[in-house]
Amino acid sequence: MRCSRLLLPALGLALLTACQGRSPEPGSAPAKDDAASVDKATGDGKLRWSEAVVWDGDLNACRQGDSAATRDCLRDAMRSGGASADAVTAAEQLSTGGELAYVTAWHEHDGLGVATVEYPFRANTNEGTRLVDAAGKRIDVDAVQLDDTLRADPGVQEALKAHPQATPFAPAQAAGTAALDGGGIRLLYRTPLRDCHACPDVGQLQIGYDFDGKRNFIGQQVVPVTP
Repeated sequence: MRCSRLLLPALGLALLTACQGRSPEPGSAPAKDDAASVDKATGDGKLRWSEAVVWDGDLNACRQGDSAATRDCLRDAMRSGGASADAVTAAEQLSTGGELAYVTAWHEHDGLGVATVEYPFRANTNEGTRLVDAAGKRIDVDAVQLDDTLRADPGVQEALKAHPQATPFAPAQAAGTAALDGGGIRLLYRTPLRDCHACPDVGQLQIGYDFDGKRNFIGQQVVPVTP
């Protein structure tokens, strides 16, 4: 069951909606895993992400000419720029659906990996985040979309009454952590809701990503935003 509170700064108020049951609070059983947020490339090869997948180099060679913005150009630029084999492999895993990406930063957070991903050829939103659990599973916190499940949430429905075209606009921003039963942890990320990319925020959608005591990903859910 889900419930949510959406902050609506543009309307000067916060919406606290009725719940479809109670949304699990920190320490309670997490919601069912949302496969849409888990990288499809997680099982691609045996590479386990770590600091070794990080690269931050020059891509000017891939911004001009016939080979611009191609997987081959990205791979070659990374190799010539001193990228490790792991960094090149991670970039190949991320570069799917015609979009190119690579990892620019990595840090550990209470037993979890947090990778910053760069999308160098996007017109907007060039940065994203992947959470990496103990098993190496990668969770994309920018994959939140207003699918049928989220649209069924009362808070989302209320926001869409005033702004029917509103949708989540990445990147999501870290919004804190909370302890779960059994030594687990919840990482919170907030994504703004807007009518268009250049429009002001009309709300915030907060998602909690839950990990057990061994830091395995066990699910995600809408979590109320506290004003």
